[in-house]
Amino acid sequence: MSYFAYDRMGSTVPSPDVTQRRRLLDSLGREDPEHPDVSLTHESGWTISVFSSGLIVFENAETGEGPWHMRSVPAARTLELWDALASGKHAELASLAWVDGCGT
Repeated sequence: MSYFAYDRMGSTVPSPDVTQRRRLLDSLGREDPEHPDVSLTHESGWTISVFSSGLIVFENAETGEGPWHMRSVPAARTLELWDALASGKHAELASLAWVDGCGT
């Protein structure tokens, strides 16, 4: 399955491994209002965006499904969600306790 990430500057990271994903999340440790998030996108269009506040947003821009969000998600849990997304486990992700909207 194909997936990619965007870093805070908008550069694409093709099929990031676990170490690269951790680095992406670690980059959120400093505040940058112009570049507030990193994201992982599956080839199906599903994306999980992560913000320095701990907010994560799950959506599919291609199909119009979502957005849904969770707040105060720790980095370890975010990595688990990204792993599920990279593995194509969209139904599993969709069954979680998401709140409607993008959380802003």
